Amino acid sequence: MKRILPAALAIGLIAAAIYATTVIENQYFYFATYLVLQYIVLATAWNILGGYTGYVNFGTAAFFGMGAYTSGYLIQTFDLNLFWLLLAGSIPSAILGLAIGYLTLRLKGVYFSIATLAMSIVIATIILNTPALGGAQGMYIFRPKEVPFFSNFIELLFAVMVTLAVLSVAFARSVELSWIGKGLAAIRDDEEAAACTGVPVLRLKVFAATASGALMGLAGAPYPYYISYMDPLSTISLDVTVNSLAMPLIGGTGTWLGPVVGAILLASAQQVATVTISSEYNLLIVGVVLVLFVILAPNGIVGLVQGLFKRRRG
Repeated sequence: MKRILPAALAIGLIAAAIYATTVIENQYFYFATYLVLQYIVLATAWNILGGYTGYVNFGTAAFFGMGAYTSGYLIQTFDLNLFWLLLAGSIPSAILGLAIGYLTLRLKGVYFSIATLAMSIVIATIILNTPALGGAQGMYIFRPKEVPFFSNFIELLFAVMVTLAVLSVAFARSVELSWIGKGLAAIRDDEEAAACTGVPVLRLKVFAATASGALMGLAGAPYPYYISYMDPLSTISLDVTVNSLAMPLIGGTGTWLGPVVGAILLASAQQVATVTISSEYNLLIVGVVLVLFVILAPNGIVGLVQGLFKRRRG
């Protein structure tokens, strides 16, 4: 019963999203909601390595960018179906995550974070100097005009991103509740003690880094069709890295629900600011909200609510 209910809820959410495309005619709704859903996937992916395992990753933009540029290249060269693009976009990021997993053997704490930040700069520089990927001029992607079962391609992208968000959250939840999640939590609390008690530290770290990277690449795979034009500086950007890190911190790290809450709250606020004020204030919003939550609720929204319930029970 415990497995049937989450599965039914996931299917219900996906079905509701598909039905919404037949009712909602405002196209901006799909553009704005797509970004919110994209950040749910990215924040959830970041949380697997940063929240569950305790390795703070500043390289989210590199994983996301690799998925996006792999997909963009395949669209221009082979005109692949979107399903194959999702698979192809996640593979290079998963391989990069595997390499990052082995990097954790030598680097910990701030040194690991700096290494992942440098990795983003290296990936952006490589793309910037690769003519096949558009180089500094960027890459133009044209959406198909006709889409089966949907009025336009944006509605299809919305439905796809809903599916990816639901599946990524379901995956994170299953990891958290399994023995893998308990092992990752032990590594986060005290890695040396975990190794001494028989926790397979190396395998779990490599798993967390690979899974996190694959999900980030998966989030980036549909992005070329969404944005229509990509360049290295805007795709592998500080915005993606900061948002993906701040959202789990605001929602609550170490739990599957925290990144979802943080992404919905923060990404929605950014979309409102983009429409009413300017997109230039997006990082300012992230900074202000993050500082407030670090001071007032260091365990995030989910941690704050859990603390209130414990006090009432006490």
